[in-house]
Amino acid sequence: MFEAAARLENFSRAAEELGMTQAAVSYQVRQLEDRVGRPLFLRERGRVRLSEAGRRLAPAVSSALADIAAAFADLAADDTGILAISTIPSFGGTWLSARIGRFQVAMPDLALRLATTGRITDFARDGIDVAIRSGAGPWPGITAEFLMRYHVTPLCSPRFVEAHGLREPADLLRVQRLAPEDPWWAAWFTLAGVPAPPAAPRPGIALDSQMEEARLAGSGFGAALMTPIFWRDEIAAGTLVQPFPEVYLTPVSLWLVRPEGRHGVRKIERFREWLLAEMAAERARGRAPEAAWTAPGRQG
Repeated sequence: MFEAAARLENFSRAAEELGMTQAAVSYQVRQLEDRVGRPLFLRERGRVRLSEAGRRLAPAVSSALADIAAAFADLAADDTGILAISTIPSFGGTWLSARIGRFQVAMPDLALRLATTGRITDFARDGIDVAIRSGAGPWPGITAEFLMRYHVTPLCSPRFVEAHGLREPADLLRVQRLAPEDPWWAAWFTLAGVPAPPAAPRPGIALDSQMEEARLAGSGFGAALMTPIFWRDEIAAGTLVQPFPEVYLTPVSLWLVRPEGRHGVRKIERFREWLLAEMAAERARGRAPEAAWTAPGRQG
């Protein structure tokens, strides 16, 4: 009421805008003035204008009302419209893209925007609701929920195994490996009981994600450290194989992340519930080592 009267400097027009009588507006203004202990309007021959106190108060009231309106608009938008998801390419382009259609069928009222990028998400700048990222955590200002260990093991084509006579992990030291300078390779060799050579790695190809590595490895151009459950169709079809499936490295984990202030947003909760159910189904199928489902810092 005060905001309209202050903006218009006219009680009658304010009353019309608010659907009240002029007398009701005048009465409420008087009550407010009594409360603050000073006049907010100067009454002059049938018109009013803001007093010095009123002019000081009016911008703060207008700003507060604008913030309240924006907050209610944001709440309304949280349960309607578009759910914007950001994910790392290796997960989004394989495991998630193969299943996200089921989420859309289950939630037909919710449009999806899926962005695959290796860049760290800036939720405010990028307009992202929820993201799937790899790392160790925790992250300031971010709620992170564990999904799975990002387990990797060498994958290559059957032709590559046969051509190079791969029989034991040490054999990979003498063949072409994609991203050979990646420290995960040294960690994998150590886990397999093979001392990695101290010399500089042989020249090789470094790619941005498993998507590119899968194409080269499947074409017989080398072995790559990849996540088998992301490539189960290719493994089932025989275009990719795991020469040493008993040795898995789990260097980081996958997390569902969102800003701390976005608890209880229904569209995010609907996606979270669906994703966790899909992860539980994946675990039940036994397509990853059991260690892949153990959160960091927890045993069992």
